Amino acid sequence: MTITRLLARPMLATIFVVGGANALRKTEAHAEKAKKVTDKVVPLAQQVAPGAPIPTDPATLVRINAGAQILAAAALATGRAPRLSATVLAASLVPTTLAGHRFWEETDPQAKAMQRLQFAKNTSVLGGLLLAGVDTEGKPGLAWRARRAAKDVRREARVLAKDARREARLAKAQLT
Repeated sequence: MTITRLLARPMLATIFVVGGANALRKTEAHAEKAKKVTDKVVPLAQQVAPGAPIPTDPATLVRINAGAQILAAAALATGRAPRLSATVLAASLVPTTLAGHRFWEETDPQAKAMQRLQFAKNTSVLGGLLLAGVDTEGKPGLAWRARRAAKDVRREARVLAKDARREARLAKAQLT
């Protein structure tokens, strides 16, 4: 792991540990804000996964989100499954941002400016998480490996077909 990754991953994860802990301490206040988003997202999730045990209580969803953020942030900070943890954090950041920084609903210009700034900050962090989610540390990713394996199989199949045709010609020549 490079020194950049060694430093950057914990730095990127910090906001999620702090935010997740804050959400656990102030669950009800966060749940009140989250309700606007959960009221729309939960029915969609229930349609996508009918019969799945999806909680509907905003406070429960806030706690789940906070726990996911803390665990994924710890994994990212320590370099354990960094691509997966960055993806989990990115997925959890979208509803968090939509619920917590609704600048378009603010009427006070100062509050609107602050919420817009926080929204922009979260958008920037999301960009960093997306980059971290695709960072293969210079090693080939799964998609590259799959393409390479398919190419190798096609090449081997061509060689085997060529050998089979040659063997068939030789066998035919021996019979005549």
